[in-house]
Amino acid sequence: MNTPPKRRVALAKAKLKSHTIFRMNILFFAIFLLFSVLILRLGYLQIVKGEDYARALARTEEVPVNTSVPRGRIYDSEGRVQVDNHPVNAITYTAMQTTKRDEMLEVATELAKLIEKDTGKVSLRDKQDYYILLNTESASAKVTDEERAAVASEDIPEKEKQRKIDALIREKITEEELASLSKDDLEVLAIYREMTSGYALSPQIIKNKDVTPEEFARVSERLTDPKLKGVNTVTDWERTKKSDLTILGSTTTPEQGIPADELDYYLARDYSRNDRVGTSFLEEQYEEVLQGQKSIVKNLTDKQGRVTETVLVDEGKAGRDLVLTVDSEMQNALEEIVESKLLELKAGPNSQLVRDAYLVMMDPATGSILSLVGKRLDTDEQGRRIVLDHSYGAFTAAYPAGSVVKGATVLTGYSQGALDMGQVMIDEPLQLGRGLIKRSLFNRTLFNRVPVDDLEALERSSNVYMFKIAMAMSGNTYQYNGGLAVTPEEFNVMRNSFAQFGLGVQTGIDLPNEGKGVTGNYSATEPGTFLDLAIGQYDTYTTLQLAQYISTIANDGYRMKPHIVKEIREASVDGETLGPLVTSVGSEVLNRINNSQTEIDRVKEGMRRVYTGTHGTARAYFSDTPYTAAGKTGTAEIRYYDDQDSPFYNEASINTAHVGFAPYDNPEVAYAVFIPYITTDTSKVPPASNQIARAALDKYFELKNRNAEGNPNIIKPALSTEEK
Repeated sequence: MNTPPKRRVALAKAKLKSHTIFRMNILFFAIFLLFSVLILRLGYLQIVKGEDYARALARTEEVPVNTSVPRGRIYDSEGRVQVDNHPVNAITYTAMQTTKRDEMLEVATELAKLIEKDTGKVSLRDKQDYYILLNTESASAKVTDEERAAVASEDIPEKEKQRKIDALIREKITEEELASLSKDDLEVLAIYREMTSGYALSPQIIKNKDVTPEEFARVSERLTDPKLKGVNTVTDWERTKKSDLTILGSTTTPEQGIPADELDYYLARDYSRNDRVGTSFLEEQYEEVLQGQKSIVKNLTDKQGRVTETVLVDEGKAGRDLVLTVDSEMQNALEEIVESKLLELKAGPNSQLVRDAYLVMMDPATGSILSLVGKRLDTDEQGRRIVLDHSYGAFTAAYPAGSVVKGATVLTGYSQGALDMGQVMIDEPLQLGRGLIKRSLFNRTLFNRVPVDDLEALERSSNVYMFKIAMAMSGNTYQYNGGLAVTPEEFNVMRNSFAQFGLGVQTGIDLPNEGKGVTGNYSATEPGTFLDLAIGQYDTYTTLQLAQYISTIANDGYRMKPHIVKEIREASVDGETLGPLVTSVGSEVLNRINNSQTEIDRVKEGMRRVYTGTHGTARAYFSDTPYTAAGKTGTAEIRYYDDQDSPFYNEASINTAHVGFAPYDNPEVAYAVFIPYITTDTSKVPPASNQIARAALDKYFELKNRNAEGNPNIIKPALSTEEK
């Protein structure tokens, strides 16, 4: 039965409508999916990647510029400038992001007509590259097709292939061809190499030394000349030191820029390759404080990405200033004392190994370094004797220090239950196994027995008293021709106790590369080294560690962190009036020793007897002082191993040291003196360390009293407005 025509039409329309609705549903679903993906993608970009893209945009539009911003000054404790900045005229060049090498060469050629540029730094590689730049076709033709084909066949990246071809071209450039470069060509090259040494938008110093007024004026007059596009005249800064004190540190020059081994570190902190950075001591330690804040500019570009305008966002500012704890007047006076005594020693007998001498003074209550002196003897090119500053040796060079550590030994004995206050022991030469004899300097006669208590042991510097403390700590009792049983753990107990005073550990001073000394190796076959440790003749210590050790005793057992910077201030406007205070470096307690106040006072009394007692080892130098003081002398018998070629290699020598504090009842200064290898005749030890200690302490109180009365030579820094 046939379907009526109307029915067929209705069915066809219904079918078409059904297909249309289905297709529309598919289309709407597809649009929904596309919009969903778009929304998700936008959300991902904005929420997940938003910060990354914002940073990328900031990097492209806002660029830190290496402007000539002065580093912060360094002042002494009385406001005298120790490190300053000297303004100098400079000529710079700034390349844009779109600047091409041939455009730079044109500018260099024009600039060479206006200034004289030293060509001494132009290298052979520079000349070769410059020759290729001037003679591109003929230089390229030096490499044959066969050579190019051989390089092309190598399985290496394309960039490496090009480097190989460039190297072949350089090899084929003759000396005659390089000699064809005229003096004017080399001047252009010297300027061009400076232009290409940095990044786009970062000013490169073309010349900042010996820029004549005429050169500065000629370039300044033509700054708007298109032929000198990117050239500018500015005031640059040269770092100048008003003191020979090495711990002030040093910086690189713009020519040196960032040291290669630290390039990644500084570039990650928005430095430029030719930035000046601190390379040693205070300049290095406080780099982030002293380094100024660069200008920041925003570059406006056209549709092609070319810079059309540079807008200043932040003009930058000079680095902050440091104020030290050191009074330069006292520092200079103490340097003269140490230098004079060192030269006197060298001029005397048995002085073949004499080279260095150190002195550290600090405030035991705050940790402030009042003076850090180090002197080293050397010879100049004419063979004449000279004295160099070696202040950094006071915290880097470590030696056995001898009996000065006996205060720590006695306090360790108290804390470990190996010694009672007032305990009497017999000082006698100890005859140990295998013929080993250990004795005190004041009692060298075998079988001579002298009873001493803890106070007299410090006063007379009894080695045997300290040996017996060490024996008691390790569970040994002295027996004639007997042996010693000592374990590594007992060494550790002694060393851990010494570390509480700052001996054998870093003091924490705010200077880089501090040494902590060398720890002697444990040996079961040489147990006598444990006894040597107790009298300071095994491990090595720096002069700064000795100063922190005696400061800890003077400060009632509190070990303070030493610091040489007192304040950080905003940059001074004129170099005379200090800027507003940013940070005041406060006192920091590192630890307190494991001793009671009574035990500490007992050791202080023993050290007072060193200066005033009938048998005091420093009585001859301190018994008549107008002030009260206490301390400890020390000598260490050592062997010379510093120079294998020396005729004194492995020969016996003596180190001398002296530590102390004053005034006795209320210590305000602690000090340590150290002279390594003071003599090659161990039977005759010069008293130079004791003499330096006395002269230094006299000078400290002299300057203190004079300043209290008003010293016209001291100019106190003017306070900032906020501090008035």
